[in-house]
Amino acid sequence: MRNSLPDLRRDRGWSQQQLADELGVSRQTIISIERGRFDPSLPLAFRLSRVFDRPIEQIFADEE
Repeated sequence: MRNSLPDLRRDRGWSQQQLADELGVSRQTIISIERGRFDPSLPLAFRLSRVFDRPIEQIFADEE
């Protein structure tokens, strides 16, 4: 699964740690999601959607 999380985060001027703090997760979780090593849980995907005010489909896309 690819994602636009790094771009969205940078557009806000947030560090990985700031986003992690906003979501209540570890910085390592953000790093893993951004690098595609970890797919977020559905509740976390919804929190990301709310934080960035975008549908989940605009943040995450299937690589097919």
